[in-house]
Amino acid sequence: MRFFQVFLRVSCHVFRLDYRVWAIPLVFSSVILAENNPAPRISKESRQEIVHAFDEELVYIRATFPMGNTGLKLKNGAVSPDGLELQRLMALWGPAAKPGDRARISAVLIKEDHIRFEINGGPIKKQKWYQRIQVSGANAGGPIAPSDSNANARGSFVDLYFDKYVPEMTGPELKELLSPVFDFNSKSALEAYLETVSPPVKEAIKNHHVLVGMNHEMVIFAKGRPPNKVRETSNAVEFEEWIYGTPPQDVDFVRFVGDEVVRVETMKVDGRKIVRAEKEIDVGAGAVAKKQEERPAVAPTLRRPGEQLPESDPAGSRAPPPLGDPSPPGGSGPNLLSR
Repeated sequence: MRFFQVFLRVSCHVFRLDYRVWAIPLVFSSVILAENNPAPRISKESRQEIVHAFDEELVYIRATFPMGNTGLKLKNGAVSPDGLELQRLMALWGPAAKPGDRARISAVLIKEDHIRFEINGGPIKKQKWYQRIQVSGANAGGPIAPSDSNANARGSFVDLYFDKYVPEMTGPELKELLSPVFDFNSKSALEAYLETVSPPVKEAIKNHHVLVGMNHEMVIFAKGRPPNKVRETSNAVEFEEWIYGTPPQDVDFVRFVGDEVVRVETMKVDGRKIVRAEKEIDVGAGAVAKKQEERPAVAPTLRRPGEQLPESDPAGSRAPPPLGDPSPPGGSGPNLLSR
């Protein structure tokens, strides 16, 4: 019995060793064959079919596209720019398209090592063919349909890169490569947007439930656009409250500071008040940049040069001068109201 157990162990050890010895040459052979037989370059016929199939195609967006001459780059499934660099571009130029938006592929350009897909007209304003037609007369001439040269383009683009050259591929294979940025299969904007958020957010949106930590887009997909909005200030913090529902039904007060929900208050039909202020989800710094209100560096004033402001009283307010006062506070000259 002991001899039989030793024999089995030795046999298994020899088998594993023999398997490894044969497996290593097989792996190297596969690598060498793959290098010696790379995918062929894309053919002229496939180029024409791809341009014909994808041009003017309607898609749903899965990534944030900034406006401007810097679009997105997609290689090996990774999208760039992202994070802080994407936030900077969004702050400079604004969004051309956001996750869940519907867009149109307006141009397909096949280069040496990448394919460019422009959306919504691309980053450069283009003229129609008839806007280039000139009509000349005896004294002057001009285009038959003048275009606005100051109009800004609202589109963007994504460059799909390959290692050395654009290989031969089918339409479904190309759609799979573009899946990080384009959704070709969704039937609605909601379906497309749900594919871009985390499972807790997806479940909350499906149940029309607002979580503390959501942004504006998430709340709109969950509850729709609010019938009423209120802007207020509390403890020197400006906030906006979105109000959903009217009595005798439940009423939700969703409070935003910037682009983030910080408080949800629900007034139930039976008179109970439910308040949630603890953060329930973390969208992350790279999701959507918070909106910042622009303020002038120096506040405008109606004072004359060198004119001083009157001293403010301790109560924080100043009573207006009587109508017969010959001069306004902080200035000189007759009072116009006394005339």
